[in-house]
Amino acid sequence: MAEVCGVSLSRYSSRDLQDFRILRLGLIFQQFELLSYLNVLENVLLPFRLNPVLELKPSWREVASELLLEVGLGDKTGRFPSALSQGERQRVAVCRALVTQPTLLLCDEPTANLDPENRDHIMGMLSKYCETNEASMLMVTHDHDLLPRFDRIVDIREFTGSKGEKP
Repeated sequence: MAEVCGVSLSRYSSRDLQDFRILRLGLIFQQFELLSYLNVLENVLLPFRLNPVLELKPSWREVASELLLEVGLGDKTGRFPSALSQGERQRVAVCRALVTQPTLLLCDEPTANLDPENRDHIMGMLSKYCETNEASMLMVTHDHDLLPRFDRIVDIREFTGSKGEKP
């Protein structure tokens, strides 16, 4: 029986699963998945366009703007992804994952395109978010410097039979 965030999902309808995902999961993709025709603020608020279960109120715009300020992009809300660096795009993707205040963050290399200072800031931000909101984070990373930040580490090589030095 599939259970996520304490909820048994096996009997959920397709529609209920969509609602659950948009309300409870924050996704940070390695390739950002920003929409080129939306500006920075609109990309952060994209989850509110995807599912009517989320109602876009002025307070959510404030949350998005505060997140962008926190990652150093408060002055770039009107820019489009093509006018951003890779690291800036990465930070927009982080904001989009947090804007709905999810209980589970699923992160695929969320700091791969960041310099060390921004990497540490974003990791601190994600850790603080999880602690404050009693959320969980599952992250895939090649950056072994990040491993001490986590309570539990699973080395995938233990399951694939790959040889090599373990972290």
